[in-house]
Amino acid sequence: MGTALRVRALRKRMGRHQALDGVDLRVETGEVYGLLGPNGAGKTTLMKIIAGLARAGSGEVELFGRPFERGALRDVGALVVGPGLWSRMNAVQHLRLHARLRGVDGYAADAVPELLRTVGLEGVAERRVSAYSLGMRWRLGIAIALLARPRLLVLDEPTNGLDPVGMRDMRELLRRLAGEGVTVFVSSHQLDQIAHTCDRIGVLVAGATRYEGPLDGLAVDGDLEQGFFDLLDRTSAAVR
Repeated sequence: MGTALRVRALRKRMGRHQALDGVDLRVETGEVYGLLGPNGAGKTTLMKIIAGLARAGSGEVELFGRPFERGALRDVGALVVGPGLWSRMNAVQHLRLHARLRGVDGYAADAVPELLRTVGLEGVAERRVSAYSLGMRWRLGIAIALLARPRLLVLDEPTNGLDPVGMRDMRELLRRLAGEGVTVFVSSHQLDQIAHTCDRIGVLVAGATRYEGPLDGLAVDGDLEQGFFDLLDRTSAAVR
């Protein structure tokens, strides 16, 4: 299958705070990879670096076997700071605008209907975004991120604030995208969502990777939550 994303010894300082302090992880092509960690662990900072929105202080990032550089970002679609949308515009208008901004408007003319079907918004495509639920807004944001046909989709906390139906729809969407060949790298602090969505996980604590592997490798007697809290306790004791 190959490796979609490889991060080695990544560090970043923000003022006096060491936001990332040695992140190592590997995301395989075609999988849904979940990034877990408590608030302040460095998840969003890492996502921003991979999306090209921030720079690392040191370390290495590879995308599909190539060193990380601006050109490699063409393979990345990202939604890191939430779906920034205009309330008076509808889904079709948003997609066409972003297609022009990214220089893919020729492709988008045919792609917009398919993207709307992919994220389940084809029935409300002409409705203003002001009438969308939070889950629908996130799905439109994902459609925008998919405009340039990325091979890697980076999503920061896409289930935050969603109701149970929205969470289910998001899980199904991410699994469907992976089935269509898109590698998904998603962060969350919701263990149940990760457990139902992801093939493998990485856990960040205090800016460093503390676990990477299958979910059952972290679970204690089948209990992922207990394994996660045990890891936090061990890490806290080690860094005191």
